[in-house]
Amino acid sequence: MTDTLLMKAGMQTLIDNLGCVEAEKFIFLIMKEPIDYTEWRKNNLFKGMSIESISREAMDLHTAENG
Repeated sequence: MTDTLLMKAGMQTLIDNLGCVEAEKFIFLIMKEPIDYTEWRKNNLFKGMSIESISREAMDLHTAENG
């Protein structure tokens, strides 16, 4: 995927899930504060989730997207 297509898909995902205003707010927050994504991911992304539940959610999402 090219950078342009990735940015377009990412923005569309934000808009679809957050709405236009909240998507713009999210972009602003990300640009305003430097974030160590790796550290954030370790401490927040899957907090309190088991490997099994993460896997199940990933499989459910994959099935939903690919029918």
